[in-house]
Amino acid sequence: MYPEDSLQSIVAPSPWWTANGSNKLCRGALVFSFAPHVDQVPYTFEPIGRKSATEHDSAIVSVSPLKVSQPLKTTALPVAAMTLHEGEVWAAYRAKKRPCLVFSAESLLVDKSLTLGKPNHATAPTFLAAPFYGVDKNVKRSGYSPEFVERVRHCEYPQFHWDKLPLANGPDESILRMDHLQPFGAHHDAYKVSDYKLSSDAMDILDDLLRWLVWGGVPEESMILAYREMIDSIY
Repeated sequence: MYPEDSLQSIVAPSPWWTANGSNKLCRGALVFSFAPHVDQVPYTFEPIGRKSATEHDSAIVSVSPLKVSQPLKTTALPVAAMTLHEGEVWAAYRAKKRPCLVFSAESLLVDKSLTLGKPNHATAPTFLAAPFYGVDKNVKRSGYSPEFVERVRHCEYPQFHWDKLPLANGPDESILRMDHLQPFGAHHDAYKVSDYKLSSDAMDILDDLLRWLVWGGVPEESMILAYREMIDSIY
């Protein structure tokens, strides 16, 4: 399934992907969720009018870049569905239902006695996952160049990981954006667990890749170092 110059080849004959028999959220699980695409500068939207002067549950909005140095705007236009607290703004992102790799399963629940009278969102459980992006170019996506994909497959960048997902429908090759690791709501309507998860050997390698991204290096015994030595000797 994987070429000899891929990071996955170093765990063979052990599997890279395995069946998620429990079909539950866990570390290494391949799940589907709406993942926001992180733009260099996010966007904000603000209500500027209503379609009907007597209706307060909808509004006409304007969309503009949300710059960290700009003063926050306040609006006197009340919209029931767009209530904000002091210091808050509405941020707008493009989002797409993507396969995502779970790095941290659902966080521990907080004793309800400690949150009485407090908003639920302040302690609601989440899980951490990174989204996959399809490599091939089509009418829905721009894809990646073959030269870039080869460098990612050879593990030259800690923020990217090349893979072939075990899914019947989808791109032949994908790239995991480690630098898009983000929280997702743990509510059952926020994600769907697939039938697959990474093997323990594969997850160890992805943990090393994340460590490289966050702390700038991998452990001396990491298989990534052996793999990089092999690639350097060939290419």
